[in-house]
Amino acid sequence: MRRGVIAACVSATLFGVSTPLAKLLLGKTGPWMLAALLYLGAGIGLLAYRTISRAARVRLSAQDRGIFAAATFFGGIGAPVLLMFGISQMPATGASLLLNSEAVFTVLLAWLIFKEHVGRRLFLGITAIVAGGLLVTVPGSADLGSGWAPIAVVAACLCWALDNNLTQRISTTDASWLAMMKGLIAGTTNLVIAFLLGSHLPSPATTAAGLVIGFGAYGLSLMLFVMALRQLGTARTGAYFSVAPFLGALVAVALGEPITAALILAGALMALGVWLHLSEHHEHEHVHAATELGVPQIRHTHPHYPDTEHRHSHD
Repeated sequence: MRRGVIAACVSATLFGVSTPLAKLLLGKTGPWMLAALLYLGAGIGLLAYRTISRAARVRLSAQDRGIFAAATFFGGIGAPVLLMFGISQMPATGASLLLNSEAVFTVLLAWLIFKEHVGRRLFLGITAIVAGGLLVTVPGSADLGSGWAPIAVVAACLCWALDNNLTQRISTTDASWLAMMKGLIAGTTNLVIAFLLGSHLPSPATTAAGLVIGFGAYGLSLMLFVMALRQLGTARTGAYFSVAPFLGALVAVALGEPITAALILAGALMALGVWLHLSEHHEHEHVHAATELGVPQIRHTHPHYPDTEHRHSHD
């Protein structure tokens, strides 16, 4: 489990700092082109890594290919484009905090649709995060730009939540391969769409910056996220990943964006929600029947995380 927690936290760090950095590049290129560069950076970087390390080839079953295609559509095409359009019209601090919506949607989908266990603390955490998100979006509470900008960011979070839950279904597949293929497919698709819409490649410096940020925030981060999904399950990985928006907000403030009272209060509520998520534990009680050798019946509990090794029945 510890490796899964470390993977989730490093993944969150890499992704969290990318939002304010990506906003800096939006002044030099369009949202769709930037989304393409970010995912191409992820795909090309991981392709180089897998080539150098001589990683084994991966084959997906027909069912897994369908799941992977859906995850790539929502997480690799829909989500980044919506996010880039959103942050192009609002401060990175507010956008970073709104990204906490991803954890909320991830947990709800994992519970309602994919039937993962969700405890009371996760529900309380969701409530706190939603309250903070609503506070950020109240007119006049923060500079959110045009009215549709926060809606675009929240919609991006919903797309990533769908991606998270779908990817967990195939998380036993090589994580670097999944992240590489998603980057190459999503990056190429977004690049073609950007060109069709009349966009052009930005300057070499901006292009290189987009590729490098993408390799870290959408390549290495996604690879580590898949590793965490394998160990912790979707709901708990999403809870650890919810520290990412706060890191993004801190970087945005360090880059000179203003701090408002609404942002501070929203951040406090969301921090409470994240703490509740991370402090949630799930245990199962087991009963082992007495044996013919004279060992009596044993009843015990142990923590349970929905990793790929925990697949026995509970009597």
